[in-house]
Amino acid sequence: MQIFRTALVAILAAGILGATPATGTLSPQKTLARIRAVFRSHRPPAPYVTYTLVRAQQAANGYPDYPNSYTYHLWCRTSDNACLGRKVFREDARGPLEFLQPVFNEDVDPGPPTADLFQKARVRRQAGEPSPTPAPSPPLAVIGSVTALGETEYNVTSMAIEGELLHVSVVPRRDVDRNRLREIWVDKHTYELKKIVATDKLFVLHDKVYPVAFTITMGEHRGRPVVTDIHGVVGGGYDDDGAIVDYHFENIIFPVSLPSWYFNPRDYATYASQSPE
Repeated sequence: MQIFRTALVAILAAGILGATPATGTLSPQKTLARIRAVFRSHRPPAPYVTYTLVRAQQAANGYPDYPNSYTYHLWCRTSDNACLGRKVFREDARGPLEFLQPVFNEDVDPGPPTADLFQKARVRRQAGEPSPTPAPSPPLAVIGSVTALGETEYNVTSMAIEGELLHVSVVPRRDVDRNRLREIWVDKHTYELKKIVATDKLFVLHDKVYPVAFTITMGEHRGRPVVTDIHGVVGGGYDDDGAIVDYHFENIIFPVSLPSWYFNPRDYATYASQSPE
């Protein structure tokens, strides 16, 4: 049933807006709407994704900050970003099983690589509010959807052709904190997303929050857009460790299925002998 939703968005993107290349014949708002529609024509993402996340950050003195740089293997259910994670140490050493939910604009590592980059950031949880628990069962099947291509959450402030890319600058119409996109680069012929600049946040002790600019580089795996690299720069006067951080998404795979216990941390002890590497 989800194939119908993907096909519908693709038809709307190609049919309603036409197949005109990005040479200025579309209005800026319709250009942005097409970019979003082309990106979402690949959605919903594959139900499962596994990947390796490599985080590397700099210390305040400009040298590598090894204690806060690390590598994780993750096995993720894309419907709710519930993931089984294992930290990777030197040689064949692995950390304990961890339940993780990577997401942008939160006090966790960003991801997964299949994230909807046009989606609003989540409303931040209040202090003391528990984190969401993994979904007990798969979500209901989607049998159809309607997409309004002429309206987005952003106004376009400029557009320019840069070689084979179309560069679009945007500002949010509302909810500046949640509508994170600021710069977008797409293939000027296909409108496939290549790179974006988006806002994010760094959360430190005592509820202090600093603004972050993420430059997100896109690739593709099996015909689907995926995040491959993120370069983050912390602003707001922050000058401590981690002012510059990089994330690399490697070894991306879309498995057909994963064991259900991967997404229920209460089962980790029971299945410890079956832990993936």
